[in-house]
Amino acid sequence: MATETEQSTNGGFLDADGYAPGEGRPLRHYAVMSAVFAAGLTGALVAGRRNGRLPERIPAADIVVMGVATLKISRVISKSKIGGFFRAPFTRFERPTGQGEVSEHARGTGARYAIGELLLCPYCISQWTSAGLAAGYMLDPRVIRFVSSVYTAQTIADFLQLGYFASEKRA
Repeated sequence: MATETEQSTNGGFLDADGYAPGEGRPLRHYAVMSAVFAAGLTGALVAGRRNGRLPERIPAADIVVMGVATLKISRVISKSKIGGFFRAPFTRFERPTGQGEVSEHARGTGARYAIGELLLCPYCISQWTSAGLAAGYMLDPRVIRFVSSVYTAQTIADFLQLGYFASEKRA
């Protein structure tokens, strides 16, 4: 028999109280966002297969360039100063953290909070970003190669800027 602390006021499969007592984790909203992601990716795959654009394989060079672009795009979405307008309905500004990035935290409750967490996590949003690039690759690989190359070059420039900054500090 479950003790009172083991019983949930929510009950059911997505028992947030049982998962993280007192923290109000928006598990139902995470599940909805995961379902939206899965449906979108599945839809893209089905459409790609039906119209004959689903590639048999993606060349390794394209995967690497899209991977580096995913890194940069995800950080622009989740951490950049200029992306604050996009995140503002779901987040609250805390402080600048350097190199054009900021620290924020999710605000609100329920879906608003869950979306805020997604937008603030470069690791979380990178799944959506890479899937978007891959879906776009099915439609027009040349466009996605170009866009990915822009963000890959920017990522390389970011690392060079950090190296330059570090060398100036040592001099």
